[in-house]
Formats: sequence, C-alpha cells, structure tokens
Amino acid sequence: KIKIYKKVLILTSIIIVLLISIIFITPLKEELPIINNLKPNKFVYLASESSEVVVYNSDYSPEMTLIRGVKVELLNETIKNSETDIEYSKIKHDKKIYLIDKKNYTNDENTVVKEKIMYVRTPITVYKDYDSIEIVTHIKKGEKIDIIGYDYIKDNGAVNMYKISYNDYIGFAYSKYLVANHEESIMNYDEENTYKTHLERKNTLGGGSAGNLDYFPVSKPQFDKNIMPTEVRSLYLNAVAIKSVDKYISFAKENNINAFVVDIKDNTMPAYKSEVMRKYSPTNYNNAHDSFENYKSNIRKLIDEGFYVIGRITVFKDNYYAKDHPENAIKDTRTNQAFNHDNSYWPSAFKRDVWEFNVALAIEAVTDIGFNEIQFDYIRFPDRTYNLEKAGHMDFQNDFNEDKAQAIQNFLFYATDKIHEVGAYVSADVFGESAHNYVTGYGQYWAAISNVVDVISGMPYPDHFSKHDYNFEEVVWTVPYKLLNHWGGYVNRHQSLIKTPAIVRTWIQCYNTGKNPSVIYDASKISEQIQGLYDAGLTGGYMTWNSASSLDKYMEVSAAFKKEY
Repeated sequence: KIKIYKKVLILTSIIIVLLISIIFITPLKEELPIINNLKPNKFVYLASESSEVVVYNSDYSPEMTLIRGVKVELLNETIKNSETDIEYSKIKHDKKIYLIDKKNYTNDENTVVKEKIMYVRTPITVYKDYDSIEIVTHIKKGEKIDIIGYDYIKDNGAVNMYKISYNDYIGFAYSKYLVANHEESIMNYDEENTYKTHLERKNTLGGGSAGNLDYFPVSKPQFDKNIMPTEVRSLYLNAVAIKSVDKYISFAKENNINAFVVDIKDNTMPAYKSEVMRKYSPTNYNNAHDSFENYKSNIRKLIDEGFYVIGRITVFKDNYYAKDHPENAIKDTRTNQAFNHDNSYWPSAFKRDVWEFNVALAIEAVTDIGFNEIQFDYIRFPDRTYNLEKAGHMDFQNDFNEDKAQAIQNFLFYATDKIHEVGAYVSADVFGESAHNYVTGYGQYWAAISNVVDVISGMPYPDHFSKHDYNFEEVVWTVPYKLLNHWGGYVNRHQSLIKTPAIVRTWIQCYNTGKNPSVIYDASKISEQIQGLYDAGLTGGYMTWNSASSLDKYMEVSAAFKKEY
C-alpha cells in the first residue's frame, strides 16, 4: 500500500507540475518580449516643431536624432530629470532603448507636426489647395502666418506644404520658404558679403532695387526620367516650321544638333489648339496654327528620335490674352484701355491670373505632349517706357505693391515649383543687358533670375548692341567673338554672386544684321559667337535665333554646328 501510495503521490505531483506549466509558463511565452524588465505598451509617432526629434541616453545627454513621424514602441515607464523637471518616456527603436521628452510623441499620426506659427523668409504664393495652381494671395518677407494643417511629410521629416491662415486668407504654401522666427525671416542670404553688392544696385531705372530680391539658395533638380544634356546644341522652330519637322530632324542628325526649341505660344502665334487656351484665352485657341493632335505628333517625332525638346512660351507679351482679359493688361491711363506698345499688348506681370494661364499651359505641354523643358520668354515688362511711367500714363495694376523685378522673380518661383512637380526643367530668356550691374527698367536682374530657374538664356545678339558698346573701337557686331567673350565676363560676375546659379545656355544670332554696316552672319560668324561664349566658360550650350526658322539659313551655317568647341 505504501508503494502504491508513493506512486500515486509521484504521479499526482507530475500532473500538478504539468498543470502549472500549462497555466503559467505557456502564457509567458506568448507575451511580448520583456526588455530591461519593461513591457512594450503601445506604438506612438515622434512629433515636433521641426523635422527631427532628439532622443537621449540614460544620463539625459543627446544620443541621436530621429525623423519626425517615425513610429516607435512606447515603454510603460516615465522618468523625471530632477535637475530640469523634464519628464521623459522610454521608447524602443531599432532594437535599442532611448529616452524622449514626453512632448515629442503622439498617438495620432496626423498630429506629428506641432508648428503653430511660421514666418515668411522668401515671399510666398498661397495656393487654393495643395495640388492646385490657383493662387489665393501673395505674402511678403517677414510676415507671420498661422499653421492649421499640412499636406504630407517628406522622407527627411520636413513638411511639403503647410495649410496656413493669413488675415482672411486660407490656403497652402511651400514650407521651404518659411522659418520659425521673425529674426531669421527678415535676414538676407549672405548678408555680410554678396548681398551688399546687390544692395548697392538701387532702383535707378524703374525696375526695382536688387536689394529687394531673394538670393537664398534654390536646389536644382535632376530628374531620372528626364536627363538634360550637359551641352545643349539647339535649333529654333516656330509654329509653322514644326509642321515640317521631318526635314529638320534629318538636318539635325547630320549636323551635331541634339535639341530643339519649339514654340508653344508666341505673341499672335499660338502653336496648337490647347485646352488650357480654350479655358483661359479663347482668342489664342481660335487662332492656333495647328490641331493638338498634329502638333503632339510632330513633337513626339523629335522625342522618339532622341532629341531634347524645349517648349517656348511668351508670357507677358500676348495680344490675344490681353484682348480676352483687358482687366489683366497694363492700362493706358489716358484712354483706360490696354496699353499699346509697338503694336503689342502686355498682360501685367503683377496679375496672378496671367501667371496661372501660362503655367497651366506649361504643365499641359509637359504632361500631355512630353516636353523636357519649358522656356519662358518675355518674362518682363515693356521696355523704353520710363518717361511714360513718370508722366503717369501707365497703370501696371500692381496688386501687391511689388517692384517689377520682384514680380518677375516671384513668377519664376511659382512656375518652377509647379513645373518641377511634373518632372520638367524651367529656363528663362533674358536680355543681354540684364547681366550688367543694375536692375533693368523692365524688371530683369540676372542674379535673381539665375538663382531660381534651372537654365538662364541670355540674348546677347550682336546687332542689339550699340555700335561701340564696352568702348570697343570696332563696331561690335563685326567682332562677335570679342563681343560675346567680353559679355560673358559680366555673366560670370553675376553667377558668382549666388550659391545656386542656373546653367547658362545662350541664344546666338543666326541671321544677317540689319544695321549699317551690314554683316552677313555666315558659318564663321556663328562659330565666333559660340567660341567666344565657351572661352568665357559659358559651356551649357547654344540656341540659334532665326525667327523664320529658315532651314536654308541653318544649312548655310551648318559648318559651325559640326565643330567641337
């Protein structure tokens, strides 16, 4: 009996041990792992008023920074630093444990952005929505705005666009132009050095002061699916010439040409029936030279043959838009009608509706047709109007009290932001004079424009200079190498005044001069221009200006294109 009792007792003990294991030990294996005697409680998101959050080690010293919005495990222990009274929580990230200020996390992923107030460092366009080109208002440097939301957080923790409130306006603005405090917002980039040079260039011709423009570095994109050639060698095709595109393709292949500038909209020469024109400017639509389908087919031929294709849009010189929208045109105060300047009408660069039309047209040309780059021409006010302005005969409709040069730069900020979003580059045509040491009367200042766009294209056509400019003994258009090489020195000085200058790709004269003494611009004169630019270090390429896009002229000077410079 004793033996049987012992066996029963042993068996009972084994059963009891097994039951205890089932009841207590097995559940422990199913629990979340214990780390330093702390059980993970829940997941939270790092939150901050800036793009990064500091995490600390056990002695409260900074260990590293993590990107705002990162998801981490929150451990159920709070520690208070007796010296600072700051309360910290323990978090686990990447298998390591850190301390974090309790104010720097949230349960709600939508509340990781904690900014409430920001200040405008670079004048901003406010958009109706985060994916819209429609402009709500414009806000100047130094102004305070309230943050009421955002669109999304980038990989680096920065917000792309904030939803903002300013006075009675609500809309979206790019965060890259905003800073956290007023003192920083009113500073100018490199204030103690290059900015002083700009500041000295006062408003002497009516175009504005260079000191009122923005020189904070603007990053230039490189699109993986849209590679810009290092050296662009381009022919110009107007709205008529593109209809005979096959002939130009054959010529280009044989003559070292790798790109084309093709008109999308020239003054009184809209190239195709664009849906954007139908919406914003029916007169442009009705006077288009080709259908959308035919035009697109010809552009696609260029793209399919491997050419880099640049779409040219004249912006602030547009008779047809001014006819459709006289309320947005520069007005003649003597007649209260649109101002006529050399038989052309000028939509005002101060009017945001004009901006929207041209940028909408550019985006359509990129997304629906396939252009690699949009080139804006006539990004200026009319020239030679100083006396008329002084006499009070011109109303520019300056809604936001901007300098002319400010309006031009602000338009380019707006245009590049929106066109970059669809994967295309932006270039700007400027008069050769804009490289001189002043702001032109029509609002162009080289450094301010070069700072914003991807490519800046001067137009130093030799026959546009006065006979003995730069104190040349020779008539300047008879010595194009010397002239363009000398002009390149002015360009280089401007380029050195900014940290993020655009690529310089220059228009060259590809027509005979109409001035006395008349000069035939043959292959040697074309070559002299290119060599003068390249020897000055302006090696981004060239574009041939021949308003007729004459294939005969291109053939006549083809030897200049075949050379390597």
